[in-house]
Amino acid sequence: MDPEVGANRTSVTEFILLGLTEQLRAVVFVVFLFAYLVTVGGNLSILAAILVEPKLHTPMYFFLGNLSVLDVGCITVTVPSMLARLLSHKRTIPYRACLTQLFFFHLLAGMDCFLLTVMAYDRFLAICQPLTYSARMNQTVQRILVAVSWALGFTNALNHTIALNTLNFCGPNVINHFYCDLPQLFQLSCSSTQLNELLLFVAAAFMAVAPLVLITVSYAHVADAVLQIHSVEGRKKAFSTCGSHLTVVCLFYGTGIFNYMRLGTDESSDKDKGVGVFNTVINPMLNPLIYSLRNPDVQGALWRVLVGRQSLT
Repeated sequence: MDPEVGANRTSVTEFILLGLTEQLRAVVFVVFLFAYLVTVGGNLSILAAILVEPKLHTPMYFFLGNLSVLDVGCITVTVPSMLARLLSHKRTIPYRACLTQLFFFHLLAGMDCFLLTVMAYDRFLAICQPLTYSARMNQTVQRILVAVSWALGFTNALNHTIALNTLNFCGPNVINHFYCDLPQLFQLSCSSTQLNELLLFVAAAFMAVAPLVLITVSYAHVADAVLQIHSVEGRKKAFSTCGSHLTVVCLFYGTGIFNYMRLGTDESSDKDKGVGVFNTVINPMLNPLIYSLRNPDVQGALWRVLVGRQSLT
């Protein structure tokens, strides 16, 4: 990018990503390469199991398949480029590549927020209104809900990227992180970030607080309905279908709120990197395990995928 071109008059043409640590580069490379392969393999296995197993052709697993795609995308946006920098010993990232990475990261994270809300709504309908569930959560509705989630995530990511592109970066260009994100870039701006911070606050309210409220309300109704089931086995089965989703919600929103409800500072940069690792690596890696650990249907489908046997049902 030419320093004298563009409405934002940016003089910085590239950023320097310090990464996680200068020591033990080989160890960091091996650990994150292993985590990436495990995450991609685990999520693609879940997706394959859902596609080939007829018993998993239900709304809940349709949404879970989409979540697996998001997890693969989220870790792919950040980790491969970090691994490439570790191999090449080159820590720079071009300005436009940094904004592109930020756009796709927020696209996938925003989609995650809305998809988790949709999954909670699905459980609410399935448990609280089982007689009308099939009609109210048909394939058309499922596709509309996913499409709307993508559209909202895209809008959020585009707004942040355009707003960031209006800032001036004329001096420091060192980012104490392993990928480009808003709080760290705000610190480097030579112009006021007040409007950007306001946009981030509004987006957090719309994409974090509102979905979290809807999820909480949905599960409050679910808990009330489940407690009215007289059969212990019935209550156990109902709670087991919700437990995995609630665990993922807690992990996702817990780390997300910690990261974005405060803007990064020099003193908290190491904590920012720790939260970033959790958001982009650990969460996507744990999700397949969480959803398959106590789910015999998923376990059986995964086994059939791995050994190449067809479902008998």
